[in-house]
Amino acid sequence: MLGIVMDDGVEPAVQDIALPRVLAALADPHRLAAVRFVARHGESWCAQVIEEAELPMTKPTFSHHLRILREAGIISKRIQGARGYMSLRKDDLDLRFPGLIDSIIAADAETVS
Repeated sequence: MLGIVMDDGVEPAVQDIALPRVLAALADPHRLAAVRFVARHGESWCAQVIEEAELPMTKPTFSHHLRILREAGIISKRIQGARGYMSLRKDDLDLRFPGLIDSIIAADAETVS
């Protein structure tokens, strides 16, 4: 059974999304794989991302990665009941850095190990 993933990250306002922080967050192959999964499948339950994107990590480790992605302004998270759902802040990223996230998602995906 899939469990709950928690984090305490704060999402920046659109004007506060910084390119170095976005690039640093996406430099990790596990975070990049999670972002690609959400970009392709839409809003997803956090534990579903771990399972279906086949990320080899525990829920606490994923929570750490989720916090980094949220604090960089790449994803947003909403809570519904006991589940956290993550979605890509594509519109916000496109406002700040037009075409950047599309280029990153479209680039060849490396195997996560």
